[in-house]
Amino acid sequence: MKPNDTLEVTEPSPMPVDTREWAKQLNLSNFVNSYYQYRDIQSLDECKKILIIGPGQGLDTEIFKWRGYDVSTFDIDETFKPDYMGSVHDLSQFDDHEYDAIIASHVLEHLPVNYLNDALQEISRVSRYALIYLPVHGRHIQFRFIPGFKGIDVSFTFNLFNYFVKPDGLQARYMGGQHFWEVGMRGWRVKDLEKRFSKYFEINKSYRNKDWLPSYNFVLKSKVNNTPEL
Repeated sequence: MKPNDTLEVTEPSPMPVDTREWAKQLNLSNFVNSYYQYRDIQSLDECKKILIIGPGQGLDTEIFKWRGYDVSTFDIDETFKPDYMGSVHDLSQFDDHEYDAIIASHVLEHLPVNYLNDALQEISRVSRYALIYLPVHGRHIQFRFIPGFKGIDVSFTFNLFNYFVKPDGLQARYMGGQHFWEVGMRGWRVKDLEKRFSKYFEINKSYRNKDWLPSYNFVLKSKVNNTPEL
């Protein structure tokens, strides 16, 4: 997507909300999301050192530390007291594959599109794996059948949104002026995102979070090979 010269390009910045009040909030979705992060990390080989980009209220950080992981945090907003500060499109303070995994949960949609490829390239350079979770546009209806035996869990989800919405990616017009784009919009459907991700990652898994419908989750493996030559 080429920037539109008639629009002023927004630079990466903290969320346009009262982040001190936001940081005090904990909802059911925070706990659900933390569970899925832990589950996805558990599926990766030899993953112990994690960088969490956008630690938010800090629940994910505490859970991973509690389970014995070496965790660092990174954020553009000092409110969240990250270990490292900066924008995700510039991780130059970190070495190649310094981390086993990077978690960016509901972070990249806050980034103008002209910075997005740089962010993906940096994430793939700094970490062997990436967990990238993104918001799904619109409202959603779910019909779910869990009889309580043999692990049966059947879910049907219907999305209520305008597939013809095509964000310019340069101005934050969604989620109260916080998001530049969301999954499901034209140009930002799952297949579009997988194509974008595939430049830098192998896609291990992508799936809809059945317990938190506004989240679509990607488990990615970096294509950057930093194995030293013998």
